[in-house]
Amino acid sequence: MGCNLLLVDDEEAILDTLRKRLTRRGYGVLTANSGAAALDELQENPVDVAVLDVKMPGMDGIELLALIKQRHPRVEVIMLTGHANVEAAMRGMELGAFDYLMKPADFEDLLYKIEDAYKKMRIREMG
Repeated sequence: MGCNLLLVDDEEAILDTLRKRLTRRGYGVLTANSGAAALDELQENPVDVAVLDVKMPGMDGIELLALIKQRHPRVEVIMLTGHANVEAAMRGMELGAFDYLMKPADFEDLLYKIEDAYKKMRIREMG
């Protein structure tokens, strides 16, 4: 069985593009355009890796990360952040994020991080 992803970003165009590209690579992809919608998706569907935008209206990616780690500790989280927000990414790492990438993220870099995060989750579950 392949890796199931949750992509969270308030920009629909980014979500749509990433969903299409990752689906073509064989990933199961769910999307959410807010922190609240992301938590609803996680409640309903098993997800291995979540990719979160740090900067979103309402609940930001850091708040969402903390809630995911609390409610769904098996999920590995990758943060996407703008250049001005590196402190937020570092805070995310302290809260248990697997890694972070600068936006706009290179697709191959994102794939590599997703695969690494998925491997880490699988090893932890088998161990």
